Amino acid sequence: MAGDLPDYYFRVRENGALVFRVDTENRQRRIEMDQIAVVNIRNGEIKPHGDRTLSDEDIEVIRNWMAERQTVLAERDVDDILRAVDHLNLTTQWAQSRATDEQLDLVTDSLLLAMHDLRGVLVRRKADRLLKGDQDS
Repeated sequence: MAGDLPDYYFRVRENGALVFRVDTENRQRRIEMDQIAVVNIRNGEIKPHGDRTLSDEDIEVIRNWMAERQTVLAERDVDDILRAVDHLNLTTQWAQSRATDEQLDLVTDSLLLAMHDLRGVLVRRKADRLLKGDQDS
């Protein structure tokens, strides 16, 4: 099992990760994780932990992880939105076929305001893209 472990472990947190070097080559043959850095995905910052100096290999592994993580997060954002579209469709079906008047009274104003706000943002952003496309032509 120890041979299958990666050399680095990334403990994910809100805007990045804590980076650990994994060590299984010790007398007790235990897994030891030594924190080497803190990573901030949003601003791309890599801070060595304590007075540690990161090697070129450390930096390369961390930058590769950051790039992969940003790709995963972007894919999740799109997936979350597509799930929201499905949920809106299910909400529409619920409102049309099963919702009671009391249930509709509880949710109608909130839904209408949220959908109005979303529609306004989407229309503005689409108009911006269309205008930009005309300027690029």
